[in-house]
Amino acid sequence: MLTCLSIRDVVLIDRLDLELEPGLGVLTGETGAGKSILLDALGLALGVRAESRLVRSGARRSAVTASFSLPKTHDLWALLDANGLGYESDEIILRRTLTDDGRSKAFVNDQPVSVGLLSQIGDALVEIHGQFESQRLLNQSFHRVLLDSFGGFDALLTETGAAFEVWSKKAAEHRQAAADLETAKRDEEFLRHAVAELQSLGPEPGEETRLAEQRNLLMHAEQLVSALNEARRDMDDGDSKLQRAARTLGKVADKAQGTLNGVIEALDRAINENADAANQLDRALGDLDVDPGSLDRAEERLFSLRALARKHGCAVDDLADLAAAMAAKLDALDDGSGRLAELAHQAVLAKEAFVAVSDQLNGERKKAAQRMEAGLAHELASLKLEKARFVVEINPLEEGDWSANGCDRVTFLVATNPGTPPGPLNKIASGGEMARFMLALKVVLAEADSVPTLVFDEVDAGVGGAVAAAVGERLARLAENAQVLVVTHSPQVAARGKHHWRVSKSEDGDRADGSGADDAGRVWTHVDPLARSERKEEIARMLAGATVTEEARAAADSLLAGGGP
Repeated sequence: MLTCLSIRDVVLIDRLDLELEPGLGVLTGETGAGKSILLDALGLALGVRAESRLVRSGARRSAVTASFSLPKTHDLWALLDANGLGYESDEIILRRTLTDDGRSKAFVNDQPVSVGLLSQIGDALVEIHGQFESQRLLNQSFHRVLLDSFGGFDALLTETGAAFEVWSKKAAEHRQAAADLETAKRDEEFLRHAVAELQSLGPEPGEETRLAEQRNLLMHAEQLVSALNEARRDMDDGDSKLQRAARTLGKVADKAQGTLNGVIEALDRAINENADAANQLDRALGDLDVDPGSLDRAEERLFSLRALARKHGCAVDDLADLAAAMAAKLDALDDGSGRLAELAHQAVLAKEAFVAVSDQLNGERKKAAQRMEAGLAHELASLKLEKARFVVEINPLEEGDWSANGCDRVTFLVATNPGTPPGPLNKIASGGEMARFMLALKVVLAEADSVPTLVFDEVDAGVGGAVAAAVGERLARLAENAQVLVVTHSPQVAARGKHHWRVSKSEDGDRADGSGADDAGRVWTHVDPLARSERKEEIARMLAGATVTEEARAAADSLLAGGGP
């Protein structure tokens, strides 16, 4: 619910902090006092299109903050969490600023957001019903959602959605297999030639690198062999000299009293290391392929692999995978008809399962539609629309429009005169009739709709007496399940309010902040909460007009005794 509305510099309002409560709240006041300004300001915070005219004359910027308290079980928290906007508190704060050049900024829980996201969040928090505004209930795409909520079809909708997902998956697999088979048939000759060519060459992953290294080695083989042979000769010569030195020292070692032992051991190690190096050098010489044909063969294969890779537009290391993929397509082509038939059969079974559960959902929707029509007929009769008909039309969708929500198109239609065909509400009903249709719908759908705050702007326009009393009664009933705010000129409706605010205008220095020395001649809008005695006087004014009589006060007392707290 809306807990606080703070307005700064909007049209005739310089500063206003309005605390709100649950239940039915009414706002009254003379025509032109500024009630519509309050709704414009609230709309600004909810993401409605901003217009620079809303900025108070003389100010450079308007700002509106709307604070809401929302249970953690509400679906809106998932949207907030998905956008990184949720936090531990159950409070949601929407804020919008608007400069005098028409630029605006939006914030949710002190985080900057797009106006589009602000509007999406605002739609889930507040629903404003005005006489001539296009409302959420007038949106045909929303009618199915309302009917399903009214019918309580959550479990059945989940089952329908699961069946649709299975069918969609099976149908997609069949379409993909059919497309692959068609492509394979069209490219069969190319595939067979390409696979034969690839398999004949037999590319291996990493082969390009190995061949490049081998080619580089073979290109320098002659130079390497010459260097290795020369080194081998030097090592032989060095070995013989080391051995002679070791033998010479060995002959006199016993006369040196151990002083030559370390030298002899070092020479032995050098002889062994030299022998080991010679062995490795011999192996290196043995590994070198000095056959000129080896270089030709390595270059020929390397160039063949690279040419084939360019032909297929891939890396050399991807040729082996490409050969496997093309071979798989040929296998699928050889066995494609049988697999395609099996996938088609699975898709048909999945579709039949989806249609079966959708038919069940259709039957339940028709039952719920009858209950909804009956509920609306009852409400409309009390709102002086007893000749009007409300129709819930359920028509089959084209198969291409089937979805996880089934196969039905749901449309709300009305006929306001006997014998006339029903049509869309916003094209059939007048402004006053539309407001009462909206009220009747909201009463019937009260438990199904999750929007916590409802605002009605002059829903009682054009009615009085018993009809106005019926409007007030239904607004009070609606307020048992949601916070309801009503802008009204009807004393019967005002008397039903649990909370009452009077909207008025003052001139010159009577600003809300007590200042105003520089605002001579200016007009300001004020909103004041009314106590019981003040409510009686306001309702008496609404009954009597400019001159409040004792009879009007007595009538106001009677209305408050029967309809208000």
